[in-house]
Amino acid sequence: MSLEALARELAARAGADTTGRSSETVFGGHERTLRQTAIAFTAGRSMAEHESPGDATLYVLQGRVRLTADGDAWDARTGDLLILPDVRHGLEALEDSVILLTVAKT
Repeated sequence: MSLEALARELAARAGADTTGRSSETVFGGHERTLRQTAIAFTAGRSMAEHESPGDATLYVLQGRVRLTADGDAWDARTGDLLILPDVRHGLEALEDSVILLTVAKT
């Protein structure tokens, strides 16, 4: 599987969708412990604050994003990996972006 090709496809879909978002499960699912999901956002779109169901990381496939939690913020760009905090957190696309979200449910 080419994550670069998937990122291009999801970015195109997000740009054409009124929500400005598009996603696809890469591995796993609700019935598995490990789940990887590629998510594309157009600039300015976000994920509202939410809880994580387990340990999670966010890898930026393309673009720039901002992770916020407990009044702190971390910016990441293509090639950066963020470890998601075990508190409510949100995400904003600072430019058209695609991330790979990996969650190990507890």
